[in-house]
Amino acid sequence: MPTFDQALRKAGEFGRFQRRVFLLLCLTGVTFAFLFVGVVFLGSQPDYYWCRGPRATAMAERCAWSPEEEWNLTTPELHVPAERRGQGHCHRYLLEATNTSSELSCDPLTAFPNRSAPLVSCSGDWRYVETHSTIVSQFDLVCSNAWMLDLTQAILNLGFLAGAFTLGYAADRYGRLIIYLISCFGVGITGVVVAFAPNFSVFVIFRFLQGVFGKGAWMTCFVIVTEIVGSKQRRIVGIVIQMFFTLGIIILPGIAYFTPSWQGIQLAISLPSFLFLLYYWVVPESPRWLITRKQGEKALQILRRVAKCNGKHLSSNYSEITVTDEEVSNPSCLDLVRTPQMRKCTLILMFAWFTSAVVYQGLVMRLGLIGGNLYIDFFISGLVELPGALLILLTIERLGRRLPFAASNIVAGVSCLVTAFLPEGIPWLRTTVATLGRLGITMAFEIVYLVNSELYPTTLRNFGVSLCSGLCDFGGIIAPFLLFRLAAIWLELPLIIFGILASVCGGLVMLLPETKGIALPETVEDVEKLGSSQLHQCGRKKKTQVSTSDV
Repeated sequence: MPTFDQALRKAGEFGRFQRRVFLLLCLTGVTFAFLFVGVVFLGSQPDYYWCRGPRATAMAERCAWSPEEEWNLTTPELHVPAERRGQGHCHRYLLEATNTSSELSCDPLTAFPNRSAPLVSCSGDWRYVETHSTIVSQFDLVCSNAWMLDLTQAILNLGFLAGAFTLGYAADRYGRLIIYLISCFGVGITGVVVAFAPNFSVFVIFRFLQGVFGKGAWMTCFVIVTEIVGSKQRRIVGIVIQMFFTLGIIILPGIAYFTPSWQGIQLAISLPSFLFLLYYWVVPESPRWLITRKQGEKALQILRRVAKCNGKHLSSNYSEITVTDEEVSNPSCLDLVRTPQMRKCTLILMFAWFTSAVVYQGLVMRLGLIGGNLYIDFFISGLVELPGALLILLTIERLGRRLPFAASNIVAGVSCLVTAFLPEGIPWLRTTVATLGRLGITMAFEIVYLVNSELYPTTLRNFGVSLCSGLCDFGGIIAPFLLFRLAAIWLELPLIIFGILASVCGGLVMLLPETKGIALPETVEDVEKLGSSQLHQCGRKKKTQVSTSDV
């Protein structure tokens, strides 16, 4: 009785059918990128903002001041002595405490005779000057409420984390395609609710749910693509699908530029998910999953469709399919740390996932803080990511996994540290070095997917990758708070943290065993042998060098 892989080779491992399904499902990566980094445009900072007091409001309305005039005349930041600055945007003059005899005059020197009037904290009635409306102005996420902007991205990543476990489990139990379709529908519905949220609480709740469904759609599309192609194509397919994520990052600034409101941007990045429901008629259930659920006949029907589309034919010998590599169920967290090599791999991979998420999301969101043209800078930063996949494909089969993995992290780390201390007067050099950092962390993020799956045995692979990648979502929860709160102290301080994290990670991944040219481990014992066999090979090389020198 043939195995599934034998039947797939007969039907075609990457023929016309798989290429069509692959291209369709890759589009999910574009919309997931919209969701993943959309906060840069949804929550971009206004050009300037201030708050009004009752007297300033009355004067502005009666004297018909423009927003710019009102800003120039009433904002403390522009007039207070240097020792009192820093309180400006978040405070206002307590003009009600001054002499009110000149209230009717529109002359600013008369209306505001005393610039030393006491300052009080703003409590509402905010005014914003901005090109596009954002959630910052919609929900007043400034000053004492600025941390709530961090929360919007943190809650999205919390949704990713919840979706990875709940919908990941559901996809294993109920099927890849049905969970993919439910997730796409969920992304669309929750995205519409977010766009029309009447208050911040509703916004946050449904943004969390959009994160849950967004992660479910991304994970299941990735799994379907890798399970429907042959083993030789899985590596390149897994890397190329991430290039569509980069394509989404390149497209997003164009959408944001031509959309005048954050509600429009939110709808533009959410509504396309409804189109994926049409995949019900063109994308099949994963035949590998059907076989593990004892539904071999349905799997064969799909394989016959694959063979017909690929111009091939399954003979009568393929009337039944057997599975020879069933995975052991109910793995335990202790299995990942019980033995020395597994423990080392697990801890290093967890740190690598965490670092990749913190540094990548931090660098992306930082574009909204550093000034310049946000749309052009974001577009260029997306273009920078495209060569990353090509460099990975060119290096991992020649140099192995470990060296490119370490080098990409170290390049990212050093670039962040150098950028933090470069003077502002040479923007071209700062941009060049920052670009190298973005390229490095992008490569590290893509390589960790590959390395993680190759270092775990078959019996623990799905569980181990899910658990380790959970640190990615945890890093995403921390990243916005780390970036925005530290940047409030010193704009370059987050870069120093990112640089240290990435540099340390680059050193740690060199401790991982090399998996180039080695069959995927089937058991924990196979993983333990990876390190010892490489040590023995290194020892043999040293002995050979010594004996040669003696001669």
